[in-house]
Amino acid sequence: MRILICEDSVLLREGLVRLLEDAGHDVVAALPDASALDETVAAGVPELCILDVRLPPTFTDEGIRAALRLRAAHPELPVLVLSQYVEERYASELVVARGGALGYLLKDRVADVRDFLETVDRIGAGATVLDPEVVAQLLNRRTRDERMQRLTERESTVLALIAEGRSNQAIATTLFLSEASVEKHITAIFQKLELEPDESGNRRVLAALAHVEHGAPDAPRPPQTGTAR
Repeated sequence: MRILICEDSVLLREGLVRLLEDAGHDVVAALPDASALDETVAAGVPELCILDVRLPPTFTDEGIRAALRLRAAHPELPVLVLSQYVEERYASELVVARGGALGYLLKDRVADVRDFLETVDRIGAGATVLDPEVVAQLLNRRTRDERMQRLTERESTVLALIAEGRSNQAIATTLFLSEASVEKHITAIFQKLELEPDESGNRRVLAALAHVEHGAPDAPRPPQTGTAR
């Protein structure tokens, strides 16, 4: 995969270059800031861009602005944003923006080489991957839209667990339900959120993003006793 990196830290930038090239990827450019990003993307035609959230000169939001600009200008271009901390405002802005495949990871995740490389491959293939810590922060938002208000309390609880990255089996265990019941709730959620079936199987991700975008309140969890039904 042809990858462009935009990271101001020399050590991390060079480390990413070495890591990705050793994994068989082609790093077409490794930039210290976003000043030449647009021109480099146009010239190098990367298949994935990896950007830091905070870049020179102000180290505030240059990276996220560059990512938003790329997603608007090149909606087919997958973008992976790396951040030192959970930047809730920046993360939510990026998640709700129109565009293609997206990743938002904390830099600590890069230390797990195998998981990081797998994430790079998934995003390059069209997946949306959000760091669990980012999802947890975004779940605290409280604004809701009409679609969210259609959900029952149980469906809201299931959706919150989907947004946390739980599998159907894990959701069933948490809520003391059968997997068949969980599947019925998820089908109802898809219908109420107006998510049509597609070949890519992204409805689960889209449902989670809808929950994140519109910040459904945290649904109550059942007491940790009982049996599946």
